[in-house]
Amino acid sequence: MNVIQTALPGVLILEPKVFGDTRGFFLESYNARVFGEATGLDPVFVQDNHSRSARGVLRGLHYQIRQTQGKLVRVTHGRVFDVAVDVRRNSPHFGRWAGVELSDDMPYRMFWIPPGFAHAFLVLSESADFAYKATDYYAPEYERCIRWNDPDIGIEWPLEEVGDPLLSEKDRVGLPLKDAEVCS
Repeated sequence: MNVIQTALPGVLILEPKVFGDTRGFFLESYNARVFGEATGLDPVFVQDNHSRSARGVLRGLHYQIRQTQGKLVRVTHGRVFDVAVDVRRNSPHFGRWAGVELSDDMPYRMFWIPPGFAHAFLVLSESADFAYKATDYYAPEYERCIRWNDPDIGIEWPLEEVGDPLLSEKDRVGLPLKDAEVCS
């Protein structure tokens, strides 16, 4: 497994070995032993999620203040710009972000987002299927949302590809980071 460090310590781009020929390809999308040897991490995943979104949909910045979730994310169809933001109040990287493009052109590329980070993605293709493993269960009572375009974070969204993003009501009313309840 190839591990690529991002600008945020602990946030990783992962590329497992792919075996392919004229018939197609095969990969292990997750192998605990290989993941641990490559990253030094030993997460326990308790939930798998799969979403489909249309072009221009922006989901996030979502996180949980308790039962914080680490996420191993990948795109099985389409193309997205995926983002992690450090929302750990005591972190020296608080409020900083890292992003990566994930697509079915690179179905092996994954993004590891540790617990204590907010997560968001913008769909750049006509639609996208997004799959991820989570290290804790979804707990709506602990879920929070930071404004996707908070100038204090300054995420460089590729909006020139999609125009104005399509947002849920929850995402439309997300709080600025400075006013949000965050992880300790």
